[in-house]
Amino acid sequence: MGRRSGDTSDFKGNKSFLPSKPCAACGRAMTWRKAWARNWDDVRWCSDACRRRGAPASPTS
Repeated sequence: MGRRSGDTSDFKGNKSFLPSKPCAACGRAMTWRKAWARNWDDVRWCSDACRRRGAPASPTS
């Protein structure tokens, strides 16, 4: 069973090697998941609750 080369080539069984980014609503760090492999660039929220809440409103001057 060989692994496919690409997305997580540095993954060595330790999640610290996986890419992560902050949630647009709460700022919590989201770690890459295999389910998100095709659309990692489009993933913005860590949960359905944050997706419903959406991005925080930017303050206007």
